[in-house]
Amino acid sequence: MRKIIITAAFSCWSCLSIAQNTDSAWFVNNYFKIERYIPMRDGIKLFTSISYPKDTTIRHPILMTRTPYSCAPYGEDKYFQIWKTYKMKYAKEYFIFVTQDVRGRYMSEGEFVDVRPFIKNKKGNQYDEASDTYDAIDWLVKNVPGNNGKVGISGTSYPGFYSTEAALSGHPALKAVSPQAPVTDWFIGDDFHHKGAFFVMDGFAFYPSFGKPHPKPTMDYGEGFEFKTDDNYSSYLKTGALKNFAKLIGDSIRFWHDLFRHPNYDAWWQERNARVGLYNVKPAMLWVGGLFDAEDCFGAWNCYKATAKQSPHTNSKLVMGPWYHGQWSREGSYLGNVQFGSNTSAYFQDSLEIPFFNYYLLDSGNLKGIAQLNIFFSGENNWKKFDAWPPSNVEKENLFLSGGGKLFLNNGEKITNKNPFDEYTSDPAHPVAYTQDIHTERTREYMDDDQRFASRRPDVLTYETEILQDNVTLAGPVIGDLMTAISTTDADFVVKLIDVFPDDFKYSKDLKGNNKMYPMGGYEMLVRGEIMRGKFRNSFEKPEPFVPGKMTEVKWELPDVAHTFLQGHRIMIQIQSTWFPLADRNPQKFIDIYQANDSDFRKSNIKIYHDSQHQSKIILPVLK
Repeated sequence: MRKIIITAAFSCWSCLSIAQNTDSAWFVNNYFKIERYIPMRDGIKLFTSISYPKDTTIRHPILMTRTPYSCAPYGEDKYFQIWKTYKMKYAKEYFIFVTQDVRGRYMSEGEFVDVRPFIKNKKGNQYDEASDTYDAIDWLVKNVPGNNGKVGISGTSYPGFYSTEAALSGHPALKAVSPQAPVTDWFIGDDFHHKGAFFVMDGFAFYPSFGKPHPKPTMDYGEGFEFKTDDNYSSYLKTGALKNFAKLIGDSIRFWHDLFRHPNYDAWWQERNARVGLYNVKPAMLWVGGLFDAEDCFGAWNCYKATAKQSPHTNSKLVMGPWYHGQWSREGSYLGNVQFGSNTSAYFQDSLEIPFFNYYLLDSGNLKGIAQLNIFFSGENNWKKFDAWPPSNVEKENLFLSGGGKLFLNNGEKITNKNPFDEYTSDPAHPVAYTQDIHTERTREYMDDDQRFASRRPDVLTYETEILQDNVTLAGPVIGDLMTAISTTDADFVVKLIDVFPDDFKYSKDLKGNNKMYPMGGYEMLVRGEIMRGKFRNSFEKPEPFVPGKMTEVKWELPDVAHTFLQGHRIMIQIQSTWFPLADRNPQKFIDIYQANDSDFRKSNIKIYHDSQHQSKIILPVLK
């Protein structure tokens, strides 16, 4: 039997290899590749890789990506292996593929600036990423053989930011843009900070390599900093205060030190909020994001909302699937231990993205299958379509915390509390881990991981409902609203919304998963978690200390949720004050945390109130 399985597996691999070899040969035989330096309005030249069809019977659209991550492979005889991706379907339609190193990155000239601010009223040779896109498009439509004068732009993560900025260029040839998991606001919601708390693990893993200065064009950026142990919890804890990370990273990486110079949401950060330019957007937009994207869960939701409000006449649509960062371009049937019932990525590619670009760039097909909002709901594992977000039939309902670890939806039962509060001690020397795994790099699976390990910690408060008698579907942002008193002048608060599976739950063997046979009975699936740096509870611009022992409201918005808690499940809330090393540790002292010393860290006694006059609650967007 084993021999048969091996033979079958080899046969499947052989078929896949033959198909890829056939596609690679087809691409090379049907496309030219050229590399050009395209001049910008200030004289700087940007390196651009262009692959265009040999076919001359018709004219072809341009599909472009602008990236800080390199146009590699370099050389006109070296092709990016597009035949290994779903983008091959665009090649079969003879799209022209363009990739450009943005200003100051890899082989492009000029100075690189992170999330370069948009300049609304540019004068003379003033430039930003929007104008660089305009100048690039203008050159392409005038110089690339056989183009039809129509351009689309897409990109994921940082290239998603450049796609957002491209949409502000105003070039008439730009017809359609798809920013995917776009970097949007590095202080409020994605990558570097969440609600003012520094996501040190992501930042320190990324920037020692990405942030290296390169005053001259280069094809290689080299390696970053690596700890000697595989246990990042231990590594980050032993390193200590943030200023110790600054010593490890050195003096040459400017943006890292800019972070330290701007600890609050000041003008420097605000002008790096990509939403500020989303007015009078001309091209059709397809925003794409992942419900379980650890890096950019914030961007697509909030850029779509900003465009709908600030540019209401723009043809703007949103897709949110059950994905990790960029998973829509890979297998989409599961994430970690949680299964989604189908290959959601294939659905996105074939039914949403490709029809979008075909319609606007090829005048082919129609958009009947693409609604204003195309949202996958985990839990029930279904796509739903809406005209507005949150949907018009959403009602806010309160999930009240109660004594004995109980939750009550809309106070449907009388809350009786012998004790008016629950309490725990937050100790920065023993922070709550964000996952039970031991690993070097931050996992992408933590976004829907089992939270049973955290329920067993004395510094994590856990509340849950009775078994649900009906489905509860959430569609929109969740609000944490805590009444608290702390013994120090600052602290962080983490709220986690969790789906507790039945004790006898098992997935069907017919569904595709990770094949790890994880025990799913009683699984505590993280649906959404978010941290709030307490000192920013009233203003991200002007932090305020807590008065020790004084009852204080801490209220903040968690990223949007699209999830159904099925009948027979329970809803759980966990509250804690550390989430390590995902987020940096708060010294629990009102201080500029970037300048804190190891000696500044202290324990804090945290009380969460839930009596009739001071009811801590979670506000849910319930779809009716």
